[in-house]
Amino acid sequence: MIILGLNAYHGDSAAALVQDGKLIVAAEEERFRRIKHWSGMPSESIRWCLQDAGLKLGDVDHIAINRNPKVNNLRRMLYVMRKRPSLGLILKRFGNIRRAASFEEQVESAFPGEKMRAQVHHVEHHLAHLASGFLVSGFDEAVCLSVDGFGDFASSAWGMGRGRQIDIDGRVYFPHSLGVFYTIITQFIGFPHYGDEYKVMGLAPYGEPKYLPQMREIVKVQPDGSFRLNLKYFRHHTDDVHYTWDNCCPEVGTLYRKEALESLLGPERSKGEALEQKHRDIARSAQAMYEEAFYSMLKALHEKYQCANLALSGGCAMNSVANGKVYLNSPFKRMYLPASAGDAGGAIGSAFVVARQMDQGTKPFVMDHAYVGPRSTDAEIKTLLDSRAADIQAEGCTLRRFEDEGELCQTTATAITEGKVIGWFQGRMEWGPRALGNRSILGDPRRADMKDILNLKIKRRESFRPFAPSILREEVSEWFEQDDDVPFMMQVFQVRVEKRPLIPATTHVDGSGRLQTVHQETNPRYHRLISAYQTITGVPILLNTSFNENEPVVCRPQEALDCFLRTKMDVLVLNDWMVCRS
Repeated sequence: MIILGLNAYHGDSAAALVQDGKLIVAAEEERFRRIKHWSGMPSESIRWCLQDAGLKLGDVDHIAINRNPKVNNLRRMLYVMRKRPSLGLILKRFGNIRRAASFEEQVESAFPGEKMRAQVHHVEHHLAHLASGFLVSGFDEAVCLSVDGFGDFASSAWGMGRGRQIDIDGRVYFPHSLGVFYTIITQFIGFPHYGDEYKVMGLAPYGEPKYLPQMREIVKVQPDGSFRLNLKYFRHHTDDVHYTWDNCCPEVGTLYRKEALESLLGPERSKGEALEQKHRDIARSAQAMYEEAFYSMLKALHEKYQCANLALSGGCAMNSVANGKVYLNSPFKRMYLPASAGDAGGAIGSAFVVARQMDQGTKPFVMDHAYVGPRSTDAEIKTLLDSRAADIQAEGCTLRRFEDEGELCQTTATAITEGKVIGWFQGRMEWGPRALGNRSILGDPRRADMKDILNLKIKRRESFRPFAPSILREEVSEWFEQDDDVPFMMQVFQVRVEKRPLIPATTHVDGSGRLQTVHQETNPRYHRLISAYQTITGVPILLNTSFNENEPVVCRPQEALDCFLRTKMDVLVLNDWMVCRS
């Protein structure tokens, strides 16, 4: 049985293919379109998934989309009758619903000449989120929580997962949303682009929570552990806010009421204005408010269900700082976070909802790694290098192919200890937003200046944003204050105090690091590289950041080579091939 799962008509459109109850391949549309957070029908992702699996559209038995236009419509109508939002807002919302309902025609139009015989399933947005966590977690039972912006008229949902079933017991409905709260603060302090919320999280450690009382005026934590927004500061629920979701990078207009929010927090940060300490303090206060509401939900859910396992998902579950303190601020003992907790993850979640409904005898699938994207053969890479020989020579680069993996890893590790910046392109591309050692830029975590070197040579991004440590799984307890498995780089832990001076490039200003635990079983070559570096330095960690330059993470070897040639990267490793600047 072949199931195609989709996240469509929203940011981070994506496709995933599940065959006989197992995830075969998955990829986000942005990697093929080369437009960040691309929104629309993920036709290129679908095309690649089918091609990689050797299938045609007509071979697909079921198509699952992580949106159901038929749910919560009574609540929608009652809201319109009570609140009377602008006509433009109403028309946009129902236009989105109609578009999702007719997507079958668009799938067929993207594949002319191919017949689609698949049964189409519309899976409620938050059920898809919950499934992307629980149904691939390996837990027999777990509390399931999705915290998001909005989807199918709700922003959060929770319940219990048992075996193959997820029972949703509660939701927070439109217009209340922790995701929208975090977005208005993101916009207010001058980060206007879709997906910029992570910048607030990175800025927060540089501030103090001086505005937490004001944040509590915006978000009201309820006695039952849920939350409400003080809607006087918001306009997403009444005004015709500008949204663009059609075949592009998503755009979202201003979601806050300027006069009201400025009366509470002072003037907004205008375009081009320097970041001041007050902006850092607002960021820290917003992060503290989010955590306060988030942990309140977790404590209430644990008290209700009395289960120590948590499966967490939704766009807000990308807040790795809050995730890293779950065990410290709630009674949960074990947690599963999917590689893509946001909307892209709904492609996998919706597919597994249908898989579990259709095939009750299948052994549960556990997603313990994210290496399910496109890959390139050595022959393809050689062809590319041959075709670009003139460009490579013009940059004064040397070219070498390694027959022995150990020698490749040793040579690369030595280059890292020399302060060189490495482009590392290996195997299958990662699923989700994090580079996890197959599409990564690597550096020496011991160098205090490595952050500046990377920003100067390649990344050209805000100086306050941290770089992540990839660490051998078996060494975590020696270097971090918490010992947990973090294969998808979704949690931030405190680095042990005595270790912080040893890895300044991957230790944030507050002593933390957003770690990735590297397993020999799931990524043997990356594990071997870090081990080679450890043999030389005694440090089982590499600095890891995504292989890109203000673009989506590289997908194909030609994009990796292009990025290498137009930046000041020192070494490029493409599978067994190494390109070095002299």
